[in-house]
Amino acid sequence: MLMLPNKTPYHIEDVSAIDSPALLVFPEVVGGNIDNALKMIVDLQTTCLRPHVKTVKCQEVIQLAMEKGIDRFKCSTIAEAELLGMAGAKDVLLCYQLSATKAKRFAALREKYPKTLFSALVDNKASAVMLSNFFQKQGLAVFIDVNVGMDRTGIKTEEVFEFLRYLKDFEGLSLKGLHVYDGHVHAPEVAIRKEQTETIFSEIAALWKKAEDLLKKKLIVIIGGSPSFPFYAKKQGVECSPGTIFFWDAGYGSSFPELPFTPAATILTRIISIIDDQIMCLDLGTKATATDPPQPRVEILGLENGTIVDQFEEHLVVSVSDTSQYQIGEPFLAIPYHICPTVNLYEALTIIENGAITGTWEVLARNRKITI
Repeated sequence: MLMLPNKTPYHIEDVSAIDSPALLVFPEVVGGNIDNALKMIVDLQTTCLRPHVKTVKCQEVIQLAMEKGIDRFKCSTIAEAELLGMAGAKDVLLCYQLSATKAKRFAALREKYPKTLFSALVDNKASAVMLSNFFQKQGLAVFIDVNVGMDRTGIKTEEVFEFLRYLKDFEGLSLKGLHVYDGHVHAPEVAIRKEQTETIFSEIAALWKKAEDLLKKKLIVIIGGSPSFPFYAKKQGVECSPGTIFFWDAGYGSSFPELPFTPAATILTRIISIIDDQIMCLDLGTKATATDPPQPRVEILGLENGTIVDQFEEHLVVSVSDTSQYQIGEPFLAIPYHICPTVNLYEALTIIENGAITGTWEVLARNRKITI
């Protein structure tokens, strides 16, 4: 049996039926995280939560969010967009610019799920021309991707208005608003993050008004990631788009301890070998957790004083003060430092409710293609 009396809410009566490594999810914690995110929105009548589903990739979490009143979402892949269509989401932004090949899949997606409004991003003239030509008959809702400093995609803020003027008369494209992702805003200090978001929002607010005056219609601004959305949540009329909030992780937990979220997904792992009086090995290799952060890539509950020595495809070598305290086969829970790519490594999530295994959730959108 696995007993974690001081590690609530991760109490599990018996893990003997779960092979390891396995990713366990606690729905009560997920629900609490969604509730806390909604509580941060200043005015739910004008400011919306449009969470990103790239972290969860499963229909059950989407349905849980919808039951709490969330009807619009953001995603990164066609498969994630289809998952949202399957769930009956009202409004879905694919926050990715369509290639000609993806445009064909996107058109098929919209045809299969006509009750969902699907939109995409655009950030350059060549893509705008291609999309306008492809969607002339069906029409495509688009958001301009604005680069506010991450320098990954998007148009620099000062160049957006010129692009707006270029786009405004395009047939086949219906401009819905601005998409602003500030993934570079992740300073642990609250004051620094607040100052950065205030600067960004000031620039976007000015552009927003100017764009609405030009187009003579209301535009939507979708803005923020998990570390920054609490600041934008205090603004009127925006849509906030965090993603990690559903499951959270040890990385964001340590960097942003003031945010009211709890890790809802943990990896079950076991000791498989004891090397000597200080070194032992667990079945938690690089195929079981995200490898983009440096070590430590997991926080192992009950081994907080241990040190990760090395990690291989199927093995995690750990140094402790005295291995005689531990046994071969002994189970532990590990909280990933980066949950988003960790979820993508598992075909299913094992669900734990009230200390018992209650089923599994298929990570359907880890596939690049569901049906389309």
